[in-house]
Amino acid sequence: MSATGWVLVCACAALSIAYAQEAGEDGSRRAVLAAEQAWSDAEARGDIRALDRIFDNALVYIENGRPGTKGECLSRIRSAGAHARQIEAGTTRVQIFGSTAIVVGNYRDVGGAAEGKILRRRWRFIDTWVNKQGTWLLVATGAAPLAR
Repeated sequence: MSATGWVLVCACAALSIAYAQEAGEDGSRRAVLAAEQAWSDAEARGDIRALDRIFDNALVYIENGRPGTKGECLSRIRSAGAHARQIEAGTTRVQIFGSTAIVVGNYRDVGGAAEGKILRRRWRFIDTWVNKQGTWLLVATGAAPLAR
């Protein structure tokens, strides 16, 4: 085979690999966004079993500036129970790094307060997901309220 032939073969192979990688990352992005939605839905329903499957056992959860564990997070949700709450997603970006995904975005949380008032809050968040044996698991999350 001529040198030109080898160059064409190598170029085609490189393009195929790049396309397959990009297609794989798009699939991973969709899977991570679906996992984010499943988490939001399960928390709104107070579905501890679903959350237990979504959260990695080593989850680091930052809430109100304090770190917490998977067990502490599930206990808080269990004590709150199912509650009427709307989470409206805003801008969200997913960046894939091999078997790790970083999700950065914002959302608006609308729910009831202890005094019977409706609370509307805006948040910025960062979530870290790891693909373990074909399943995306949440390993770290943190959110901070945005100024009004």
